[in-house]
Amino acid sequence: MQMKRLLPLSLLLCLQAAWAGPAEELNYGAYGIDLKGIDHSVRIQDNISLYANGAWMRRAQIPAERSSTGIAEYLYDLNQQRVREIIEHAAGDASSPEAGKIAALYQSFMDEAAIAKLGLAPLRAQLDEIAGLSSAGQAVAYMAKLQGQPVDTPFRFYVQQDPKNSSAYLAGISQSGLGMDRDYYLGKSADFAAARKAYQRYLAKLLTLAGEKRADSRAKAVFALEDKLARMQWSNVENRDIQKTYNKVAVADLGKRLPGYDWPGIFAAAQLSAAKNVNLDQPSYLAKLSGALSHAPVAVLKDYLTLRTLDAYAAYLDKPWVAAHFDFYGKVLDGRSADRPRWKKAVSLVNEGMGEAVGKLYVAKYFTPEAKRQADELVRNLLKAYDQSIDTLSWMEPATKREAHAKLAKYTPKIGYPDKWRDYGALEIKADDLAGNVARISQFNYQRDAKRLNEPVDRAEWGMTPQTVNAYYNPANNEIVFPAAILQSPYFDPKFDLAVNYGSIGATIGHEISHGFDDQGHQFDGDGNMRNWWTPADEKHFKEVTAKLVKQYSAFEPVKGHHVNGELTLGENIADNAGLEIAYKAYKIALGGKEAPVIDGMSGDQRFFLAFAQSWRSKSRDAATVKQIVSDPHTPDLYRPIGTVSNLDPFYQAFGVKPGDKMYLPPAQRFHLWW
Repeated sequence: MQMKRLLPLSLLLCLQAAWAGPAEELNYGAYGIDLKGIDHSVRIQDNISLYANGAWMRRAQIPAERSSTGIAEYLYDLNQQRVREIIEHAAGDASSPEAGKIAALYQSFMDEAAIAKLGLAPLRAQLDEIAGLSSAGQAVAYMAKLQGQPVDTPFRFYVQQDPKNSSAYLAGISQSGLGMDRDYYLGKSADFAAARKAYQRYLAKLLTLAGEKRADSRAKAVFALEDKLARMQWSNVENRDIQKTYNKVAVADLGKRLPGYDWPGIFAAAQLSAAKNVNLDQPSYLAKLSGALSHAPVAVLKDYLTLRTLDAYAAYLDKPWVAAHFDFYGKVLDGRSADRPRWKKAVSLVNEGMGEAVGKLYVAKYFTPEAKRQADELVRNLLKAYDQSIDTLSWMEPATKREAHAKLAKYTPKIGYPDKWRDYGALEIKADDLAGNVARISQFNYQRDAKRLNEPVDRAEWGMTPQTVNAYYNPANNEIVFPAAILQSPYFDPKFDLAVNYGSIGATIGHEISHGFDDQGHQFDGDGNMRNWWTPADEKHFKEVTAKLVKQYSAFEPVKGHHVNGELTLGENIADNAGLEIAYKAYKIALGGKEAPVIDGMSGDQRFFLAFAQSWRSKSRDAATVKQIVSDPHTPDLYRPIGTVSNLDPFYQAFGVKPGDKMYLPPAQRFHLWW
């Protein structure tokens, strides 16, 4: 089971459903700047993103199977090729049980004949059990039983560190159970209306493939139930409020707090009988949910559970099911016109299901000691820059500065790969049972989390695999984590110019460090506990200055009629701005007082900002961008450099930005947090 969405806070360089463009689209030279990607018809003072990437954007074609293309996608594709080779090598390694399981899992995805022969047999027991339900109470009990499965339900259990006691694990219940993001049900635009119609057609198609009758009317009734759930659920902005979503309750008191549920039975079925306390992410939703489910016709609840099951496994069944799944999620929501090659999807499943087993082999082959050494040095310089900046902040009071220094001193950097690897010995994988493998992987991960209750917190654990092109900050552990896969060209290369490495990966590292001091992270102390260590005056100033950022980013309109949600993206926008500010300071520290050389007519500062803009190189389909705007706390890539550098004074000095230029912001309107 995945961690609660807000923990960890991730940079999310690799957008969901996004895959790489061809390697020849990227022409990074010896020192790390792609000169051929620059569009000299655009003034950098008007649009840094189009200047840095415009020529590349004109040439780049988004492959039919993908929703976007760019640097992150290039590295994703490169790593898929590498992992494929690792898997193929593992197939001949009889000495390692992990290698055997890796190969068997991959084979189970690639053996389409075996999948076709099985048909719906892997799901028959689940579908029969749903068919036998005779009351709303039984349906809710069955939903509790599904917590260890990949099938979504209106409530989802999870186990994570207690935000107010990071040394202990806490069970929690979150809202869920929808086939689309909540805003697709509520949105009034034509895009959302079209998605709703397409979703109902998809549900009807699943029922038809399963041999059910009256598919259209039954799909319509299930959609109506989901629509009702969506209207009861909290918004994505509300779900970012860590104070509002922290509602710890004794399990023994749940009957009084939320009547209408068989809580002992639910916790037993969810394999969480050991839980003494539980966090209710959205109490008002759970209070309404009981009545909504009890008043729903049993037949509709059964169809809902049937469809959630069919939807969860459709991508792992025979070709008609895969096509139906892609037609909705791939074509309608992502805007793609072709599905990914089967081997790529097989690699993705192996990465998801046995990621650290693959990661162990990946780092041995692809992550060099020199890359780790230089990455460690980058992190040290960035932490030093943050530490120095705390003392110069005019808006932070002395008591808060002392706490900030203490928190920063307790940061734990994790670079490359974990010190200890996950044990997959208890995971059963069968080479001829893809759907069964998916179910067993989900159960294995969920049981691993459930068993943590009342055990010591494992702070050595990683939330990403080494082969993941991403990074994150986890406030519960006060840690920044950089997998090996992101520490490679063109984001980072030991041979690149210093300005380029700091403008690219340095800003990324600075971004993650800053999450400890953004609108959510600053509510946690150095030990990872949710505790208010800011004075009222500091809080007031923080809210005033970040309001500028909400306004700035809400003005961006990546797709006509769809503006960036400045409140939803606030934390990531703070991190982008603070990260670049600190990366610039760390770059100056790394220069050691020396003047940066001029290369290709560019000063060190100019290369720093150009590298930053090129690190966000991406081209995305409108449908995927709309999906991101609705559900993702990150601003679309094209606008991240624009929104960031326009706030940073050295950018104005480096390129002579003046009033009248489109990138110009009056000094009073610029956002500064660490400057």
